[in-house]
Amino acid sequence: MDHQVGFLKTISIVARDIPDAWFQCVFNILDHGYRYVIDQGSFEGSERIEFDDVRVKITHPHMRPLEPDIPPSYSIPAPVAPGYIDTYFNEKIMVGVKDENEDYVYGERLSGILVKRYRDEKGNITMDEPVIVGPNQIEAVIERYQKYGFNTNQTTMEVGRPDDCLLNDPPCLRLVDCRVRYGKLHFFVYFRSWDLWGGFPANLGALQMLKEDMSKKIGVEPGETIAYSKGLHLYKYIWELAQLRTGIQKVELND
Repeated sequence: MDHQVGFLKTISIVARDIPDAWFQCVFNILDHGYRYVIDQGSFEGSERIEFDDVRVKITHPHMRPLEPDIPPSYSIPAPVAPGYIDTYFNEKIMVGVKDENEDYVYGERLSGILVKRYRDEKGNITMDEPVIVGPNQIEAVIERYQKYGFNTNQTTMEVGRPDDCLLNDPPCLRLVDCRVRYGKLHFFVYFRSWDLWGGFPANLGALQMLKEDMSKKIGVEPGETIAYSKGLHLYKYIWELAQLRTGIQKVELND
């Protein structure tokens, strides 16, 4: 993980599907990641390795399964549990089901629909009625394409807000930029910080489901996903699992 002093290291990955993109990122970060101690944020005081600057182009993100493939012989827990992406899509993207410990939910920003969920001491769950808290950007993008056609650059769905800098845990996903070209709807997404092991496949899988839903309403096919981040990372507690999955020994775990 050596770096030329003074220059950010740019990594560009081209993958067929989401599991392939995940594996390539895990493989590459062990060799090209920057290792440091976290001063502020999740797992403060621990270490992580992180890409300086990464671009991931996925040409066939619709291919199933959306979850990473872990061969049974590896004896490694799956980064994403079966069925989780469906739940994540329905509760965190299409609407914003927000638990008491959450500062934000992507769905409340994208769809403008917020549902607060509570759990009592016995584990019983209570959910408030849905509340409109903002514009439905998903429907606005669909309507813009339907009304004005595809040759536009005005179809960006923004998750980030100026006051997010005041949150203890600001949103990782900042925007989803859309483009219809060659008969397909493509997503360009940016994450300020991004957990590679479990967050990457769950986020991209749910966003792919969003893209497919929007594509049907627009009347085009779902296309590529191009993802950018200056903070795609692996926490130290995952390093050993990453090395087992990739079969490479790049990070000294105990120094």
